[in-house]
Amino acid sequence: MRIRALLSYLCVASLAGGLALAAPPGQIRVQINVVNLFATVRDKHKSVVTGLKQDDFEVYEDGQPQEISYFSAESNLPITLGILMDTSGSEYYMLSGEKEAGSRFLARVLRKGDLAMVMSFDTDVDLLADFTDDRGQLDRAIRKARINVPSAGSIGNNPGPVGSRQITGTALYDAIYLACNEKLNTEAGRKAIVIVTDAQDEGSKIRLEEAIEAAQRTDTVIHILLVGDPHFGVNGGVAHKITDETGGRTISVNSEKHLAEAFDQISEELRSQYTLGYYPTNSQRDGKFRKIKVETANHDLKVLARKGYYAPKG
Repeated sequence: MRIRALLSYLCVASLAGGLALAAPPGQIRVQINVVNLFATVRDKHKSVVTGLKQDDFEVYEDGQPQEISYFSAESNLPITLGILMDTSGSEYYMLSGEKEAGSRFLARVLRKGDLAMVMSFDTDVDLLADFTDDRGQLDRAIRKARINVPSAGSIGNNPGPVGSRQITGTALYDAIYLACNEKLNTEAGRKAIVIVTDAQDEGSKIRLEEAIEAAQRTDTVIHILLVGDPHFGVNGGVAHKITDETGGRTISVNSEKHLAEAFDQISEELRSQYTLGYYPTNSQRDGKFRKIKVETANHDLKVLARKGYYAPKG
C-alpha cells in the first residue's frame, strides 16, 4: 500500500476497512468503520456541478438516513487508475483510435502522486504496464496492445483464481476481477477503472456478479466506454449494470471523435468528485451488502456514486 496515498486519504476520512482507535490501558479498543463515497454531480444538461456544500447532500443506507461526518469538495486526492483495453476481434477497426484517445486521456488526467496501469484482454488477460507514474511507460504499454496477441507481460504469471488457462472469447469479467482483486485491492484513496469494450463476454471463468463484487469490495469505480463493431454489436445491459453498481458511467461511442470526447468526460468527472464519509448507524459486522443512495436537496441534480458496500465481517 502506498504510504503517500494513504496519508493523503486519511486527511479526509478513515479507511473503509476500519481503524482501531487507541485506548488507554484497561479500556476496550473500539473498532470504527467509516464508509467513504466519491460522488460526481451533474445537472439536467449533464454538466458537472461544482461548489456544493456538505448540507447539500443526503446519504441513505438501506433506506435509513446517515449523518455525513466527512466532506470535501477537493479534487486533488490521489487516483489509482486502471486502463483496460478490449483487444478481441470485435475491436479491430477501433483499436487505433482507442490507443490515441487512451494516451491523451492519461496525459490529461494524471497528476503528481497518481499511478496508473494498463491491461488488455481478449482470450486471456495481459498486464501491459504495472502501476507507475511514468507516462512514457504507460503510453508505450497502450501502443503495445494488439488484437488477440497475448503479450509477454501476462497477468497469468500471478493469476489468482483465474490462472493462465486459455479460454475462447473475451475475458471481460476475468479482467475486471483481476484488476480489482489482484491489483487494486491493496491501494488506498480513489480507485477507478476505465474499460474500452463492447461488453460482450465469452468464456470468462468469473461471473458478472463476482466481477462487480470484486469492484465493490475494493471501492473501485468502473467507467465503460462502449465501443463495438456494428457486425458484432454491444452489450449495453451488461455495461450499465457494471457501472451503475460501482458508481461509474457507461458512454456509448460510435466514432474515434466520440471516443476522445468520452475520455474527456471521464477525465472531468475524476477531477470533479466530492468526498463524503459517514459512520453507518448499522454497526453489525456481518459481512452483508448494504445499499447506499446519495441525493442532493435539489432533486434536479443527479448524483453518481456507488450503490453499496460490503460490511466488515467478524
